[in-house]
Amino acid sequence: MARNKYDVDESLETEFNIEHLKRLWTYVRPHKKDIIKTLLMVILTNIAILMGPYLLRYAINVLIPAGEILKLVIVAFVYLISIVISMICLKYRIRVMARLAQNVIADLRRDLFIHLQKLSFTYYDSRPHGKIIIRVVNYVNSLNDLLQNGIINMITELFSLLLIVCFMVSINIRLTLVSLAGVPLLIIVIYIIKNIQRTRWQKVSQKQSNMNAYLHESLTGIKVTQSFVREEVNERIYERTSDDVRTSHILAVRSNILLWPITENISVLTISLMYIAGVSWITNASLAAGDFVAFTAYITSFWAPINNLGNFYNQIIVAAAYLERIFETLDEPVTIKNAIDSYELPPIKGEVEFDNVLFGYEKDVTVINNMSFKVDPGETIALVGATGSGKTTIINLLTRFYDIQGGRILIDGHDLAQVTLDSLRNQIGVMMQDTFIFSGTVMDNIRYGKPDATDEEIIQAAKEVMAHDFIIEMENGYQTEVNERGSRLSVGQRQLISFARTLLADPQVLILDEATSSIDTNTEKALQIALERLLKGRTSIIIAHRLSTIKNADRIFYISHGRITEAGNHDELMALKGDYYSLFMGQYKMFNDDKEAG
Repeated sequence: MARNKYDVDESLETEFNIEHLKRLWTYVRPHKKDIIKTLLMVILTNIAILMGPYLLRYAINVLIPAGEILKLVIVAFVYLISIVISMICLKYRIRVMARLAQNVIADLRRDLFIHLQKLSFTYYDSRPHGKIIIRVVNYVNSLNDLLQNGIINMITELFSLLLIVCFMVSINIRLTLVSLAGVPLLIIVIYIIKNIQRTRWQKVSQKQSNMNAYLHESLTGIKVTQSFVREEVNERIYERTSDDVRTSHILAVRSNILLWPITENISVLTISLMYIAGVSWITNASLAAGDFVAFTAYITSFWAPINNLGNFYNQIIVAAAYLERIFETLDEPVTIKNAIDSYELPPIKGEVEFDNVLFGYEKDVTVINNMSFKVDPGETIALVGATGSGKTTIINLLTRFYDIQGGRILIDGHDLAQVTLDSLRNQIGVMMQDTFIFSGTVMDNIRYGKPDATDEEIIQAAKEVMAHDFIIEMENGYQTEVNERGSRLSVGQRQLISFARTLLADPQVLILDEATSSIDTNTEKALQIALERLLKGRTSIIIAHRLSTIKNADRIFYISHGRITEAGNHDELMALKGDYYSLFMGQYKMFNDDKEAG
């Protein structure tokens, strides 16, 4: 069985290293004021908490034997105050770090979105969109726990360990050395299991990506699914991808929870050794009872941060699997971009020239073969030919959605490779074959082509493309909400709205890719009248499925295997009796047959 893109685990171009954490820190650094405040709270909290055992030691060794009741009450009150201070500081720390984490996540997600908008069509052609979406949403969200708790907790626990060791050393150096005996063993264990953990969490991210890709594809194609009664088949495929996620996640969690019992056992073993040594030293009077009581409190406090650091280590391992994908996306090169010495394209007249253009979507597979032609300002050119001949590719190259491999494309003598993308695309209006309607109102969708357009301009554009009549018949007219992709509109209505959006931008070069392919015959006749007026004075390039819509074009290019094999107006090409003639007569016969059958 052939594998789809959602079945294929994505390989990593660059695997996780310390540089990923450094890059993450660049997003945290702008919030250093919050971090400094939090660290101050951490210091106060740790000092307040760790003062407890020291006060207890003082009470046992000094105040109780001396019968100092008043001082004992004062010490107890100080102990209580230290607990209150630690609670207040902890609450403040949680609030500040939660805000910081969400700010960092918002910045990271914004940068991802901005970068994705700059990437070329080639990037989106080569991977399922669901695998892109999961990086922007799920993977970024997965960093929340690391940012909100992990980083500051690591600093907190390291500071706690330092303070605890200082207190322990001040009490008894020998007991301190015994208490630290298990640390080297723990380091060895962490080193052994880290690769297992990292590999398994990478597998989780891969399987989540696969599942999200299939889910996105299934929802996008739900009409096709239901039309072909594919629900049960799709359910089995989704269940398989979901099981892959579940299985990989269980294995990853198992590797994570290995650390806790190992750490716990090492801590119990070390504490046991400390008790054995401490009791023996108390017996021979080389250790005071108060010192031992205080030390037992500190050794318990010592292993708590160790356990927490183990949890932080697990968070790092989990986050690493997602950071790899996030930064891999951010590092994806922007191949279609402004040249270093690019300049703004001045207002154009509309002269278009292809000069020995060579292009292929894949290496060694040529789609456009050394194509050359010139379109005069205001001229209407039609592109016809068999499916896959390269018609739409010509449009994609003219708008510089892809970069050519050879030759030049010129507008008014300006090489497209040397002008800025914005200045180029602002002067070219494109209506693609696959029309896209955004969620929002009809008016918002038309205004997309010109954000500062007035309502009157929008209505006028709709009237010119014959969309006004069906729009005002909708429940709220131009303020009617349409669903994502315009699912509540007919295909023809979506095309008319998209046409109005393109025309509203008032481009000097107008490109129509199968613009009338889904419009009924009556609407098409009315639209032809509007088109003749709208195309006048504009350079226009039209791809049309129905050859009847391009009969009045100034010139018609017949495209075959990436080359222009025939060129001329309709009458000239018909007289030539070549490929265009065969194509036109085939459609003409089909139309008459359908008419007779009807």
